[in-house]
Amino acid sequence: MIRGKGAAALALLALLGGCGGGGGSGGTGSSGGSTGAIGSTVPPIAPQPATGCSLRERQDWVSAQMREWYLFPDTLPATLNPAGYSNVDDYLDALTATARAQNKDRYFTYLTSIAEENAYFASGSSAGFGFRLATDGGQRIFLAEVFEGTAALNAGLDRGTEILAIGTDSRNLRTVSAIITAEGVDGVDTALGDSIPGLTRVLRVSNGSTTRDVTLTKTDYTLTPISSRYGAQVITDGGRKVGYVNLRTFITPAEQSLRDAFADFRAQGATDIIVDLRYNGGGLLSTAEVLGNLLGGARSRSDVFVYQTFRPEKSAENETRLFSPLTQSATPTRIAFIGTHGTASASELVINAFIPYMHANVGLIGTNSFGKPVGQIALDRAACDDRLRVIAFATENSAHQGAYYNGLADTVEASCRADDDITHQMGSPQETMTRTALDYLAGRSCTRIATGQSGQSLNANRPRQLLSPLRPSAAQRETPGLF
Repeated sequence: MIRGKGAAALALLALLGGCGGGGGSGGTGSSGGSTGAIGSTVPPIAPQPATGCSLRERQDWVSAQMREWYLFPDTLPATLNPAGYSNVDDYLDALTATARAQNKDRYFTYLTSIAEENAYFASGSSAGFGFRLATDGGQRIFLAEVFEGTAALNAGLDRGTEILAIGTDSRNLRTVSAIITAEGVDGVDTALGDSIPGLTRVLRVSNGSTTRDVTLTKTDYTLTPISSRYGAQVITDGGRKVGYVNLRTFITPAEQSLRDAFADFRAQGATDIIVDLRYNGGGLLSTAEVLGNLLGGARSRSDVFVYQTFRPEKSAENETRLFSPLTQSATPTRIAFIGTHGTASASELVINAFIPYMHANVGLIGTNSFGKPVGQIALDRAACDDRLRVIAFATENSAHQGAYYNGLADTVEASCRADDDITHQMGSPQETMTRTALDYLAGRSCTRIATGQSGQSLNANRPRQLLSPLRPSAAQRETPGLF
């Protein structure tokens, strides 16, 4: 790693989720925005002195940090009276309104809880039912994924289940269509309740052949970044062995699981790799580097993984991160990255890193990605449990390709359009995106992803979107659609 002089002072660099937050639900969850963070293992920047935690003091602190660190300082209003805003979040959203209108900061800058975010990145700690939700673009809600060790999986729910109605008990069930008609998609978030352990809801669900009511109670659970059921496997396709790994989020516990998966790929002689990032909103840069190094067995230690560039006044913080292959690293001839609009931030950075080296031998399979070529630093005000995640640096690959605010479809040299097939488990050769990835690796023809084309569809006219609360938690930013 080549670092600028001042980089030692910097904290927890992150490529956080790109989706969700501030903009209402119905979008894919956030690197983000969905949003995921790309962060280093360096501690956050030292907490700023705090004289108090009143609303005005917190607003003034946010304004000062934004004016010092924001990547787009020319977009900040010359003056903005905090008195017109009843909370810090709305004030921050007003500060970033111009950058958001320019498609540069789609709620990528936000305020979160220090304790909550630390717990998520260290262990995947979260509270909820343990599923990921998506809408068909109309008035239907489906489970896109269900996590191990959660209330949802224990109740027999899994990918493809449709939620028909929600209630606090069986006597006041409201149909999902009625909720969305009256309140929009945000109403589903409201109906499911806050992420508080012990909160109970009754769901009427259907798997297509049977309908039943289930009672679920939200619990604390640890999100497994790679599923023990389907997350890492070797697929035999036409006599070829293909390594498949589905990474849900870039958090520290993923790193050893990734090493183990790639060691198995090597042991079984897998020559090509599928990396399924379809719902991965981002996360820690340190974890993204591990994945890049595991895929980069053919890279030298002088090859650039990513350039990180701050605004001119902060150029001392610029970094050049280099590949550093690991013992378990693979040397694939082709890599298929499965992505959707829920693929953001750290996920996009890894994909982008390989384009200059592998050209058309690295492909984006599915739909266009979210478009977040920037990263956050963490600025802490510990007395108030406030962590400001401020967009402070841009990312580019070794060929200085970046600025993919409209997604990676125009940047990748190879892509194949495919729908997210929730009637089959991810990683199954029968699942459409996985099947298309296998076809791409085998050199079969496909339809290129169109510019600006994002999302998945249950049919030709309805794009599916991961649900995101109006104000997502740390876990929901990095794991789009999480409830």
